[in-house]
Amino acid sequence: MRQANYTLRPALESESSQIKDLIHLVGINPTGLDWKRFIVAVNDGGQVVACGQIKPHGADIRELASIAVNPEYQDQGLARAVIEDLLSKTERPVYLMCLSKMEGLYEKFGFKAISYEIMPRYFQRIYNIFRIADVVRHSGEELSVMKME
Repeated sequence: MRQANYTLRPALESESSQIKDLIHLVGINPTGLDWKRFIVAVNDGGQVVACGQIKPHGADIRELASIAVNPEYQDQGLARAVIEDLLSKTERPVYLMCLSKMEGLYEKFGFKAISYEIMPRYFQRIYNIFRIADVVRHSGEELSVMKME
């Protein structure tokens, strides 16, 4: 594990491929990756080692998304720094989707799991797709939609 010396800042267009590579490396949803919405943590060598974005879904629905940390830089507070920076600049409410086992991480920031009935339609659709796909995958994992007021 490397000690993280990093700069946290808005992403540059030239870092778009590094962001996509990091998202694929950690195995999270690779859709909707617009570099203009990203905050990145960049090491002294110019490598993107962590990232995250706020995705808009219509006029008043914002999603904390694409939180990724290079495995070599995990457990050094990078995800927390990215999340706190994004949330400090974002109007409420903010939503996110995660595996249920990750709820504890996001509860520390003030997110609460919400029921299907009160999810915006976008999240209901993704939730339904996840459940259908899990019938095939048999992972037994549950998707959680969370909201911060």
